[in-house]
Amino acid sequence: MSEHQLQGRSLPNGRGEIIVVADAEALAREAADRFVRITTAAVRERGSAAVALSGGSTPGRMGHLLAADYRQVVPWDRLEIFWGDERTVPESDPESNAGVARRTFLDQVGIPVRQVHTYAMEGIEPELAAIAYGARIRTIIGPAAPDAGWPRFDLILLGMGDDGHTASLFPGTAALGEQEALVVANQVPKLGTVRLTFTAPLINQARDILFLIGGAAKASILRDVLEGPEQPNELPSQMIRPTVGRLTWLVDEAAAAALEG
Repeated sequence: MSEHQLQGRSLPNGRGEIIVVADAEALAREAADRFVRITTAAVRERGSAAVALSGGSTPGRMGHLLAADYRQVVPWDRLEIFWGDERTVPESDPESNAGVARRTFLDQVGIPVRQVHTYAMEGIEPELAAIAYGARIRTIIGPAAPDAGWPRFDLILLGMGDDGHTASLFPGTAALGEQEALVVANQVPKLGTVRLTFTAPLINQARDILFLIGGAAKASILRDVLEGPEQPNELPSQMIRPTVGRLTWLVDEAAAAALEG
């Protein structure tokens, strides 16, 4: 990929914009830069910023940077933090997205505890936990307008698996067909477990959606998602098409190696 593409280029078929950076460290730093810009603008325009985080190593490194180099410029006291998906484990479990984020950076930046919204996991069935989380989103964020039915996040961060899934929207699973619920408990047969996840319609309401994708192992699936035919049931990341917001694919050179152009 050539240097000028670091400025971003539009993808075909309304699939958003792609920005290619050098490596994993540059990916995390660019993600942190965008986190600051987007949340600061939202607070300036609307008084607060609603953000949904994801799990994974790149968001983890981004969090470290936010807690260190960017701590003083993030409007932490005006953020409402959610997670786009979660494993059905306690926060103390190393597999918990929220638990990892708390331990690695959120507990270090002074954000009020009441503004960090985690999924209920203990003593509740996953289906009820999903309903409760959706209700909390509606209460905290509310609809984008009085006549709108969907809350609108200012920023949703996403990753992508090597099977094309994003959040916990896995290929061939029931959650892909959901059109009404904000959050669902999604049975994932290939993993033998249930995951809690935002639905595609909720994600697509966001003002900014930012995919963070790094590493050579993602190169072929990224090519299929961005340049291949439409097959969202097999490649759920293709379902992410914001209704009026902005979709950005932030990827490193290794992940972008198989793309044309």
